[in-house]
Amino acid sequence: MNKVTLKYELDLNFTLIAITCHLKDYRLCFYINKLTGSNFIKNDDHELWRSTNHSSFFTKYSYINHFEETESYLIGNKGINGGFLIPEMKGTDYFMIILSHIDEEDLSDLLNALNRIEQIVVASKIDPEKLKSKENLVF
Repeated sequence: MNKVTLKYELDLNFTLIAITCHLKDYRLCFYINKLTGSNFIKNDDHELWRSTNHSSFFTKYSYINHFEETESYLIGNKGINGGFLIPEMKGTDYFMIILSHIDEEDLSDLLNALNRIEQIVVASKIDPEKLKSKENLVF
């Protein structure tokens, strides 16, 4: 009997920024919108199915700029009903995912703007390839 093996690769073609702060998600979006001129809006929560037949929910905001053809998401790392989106980064509160290409100068400007927000402890670029739970960031 022939055996068929299915192999897949995750499309991790995005920029990932880890944000550590003690703000509620809606307050963080307010400051990001105010400082960067973005317009993050609340979406349905990101649902992540766990192997134990239950799911975890993580807050999700999106900003789609049709003029510049950019798509960005802000997702909470701490689940509404417990757990972490990326368990190996428990100290991180939020992740910003930028799906479109962003050049180094624009990324540097964004990181500088985020780090100017007084309530943000740190915002830094993370390589999604190095995360063990990277599949949780694909939606």
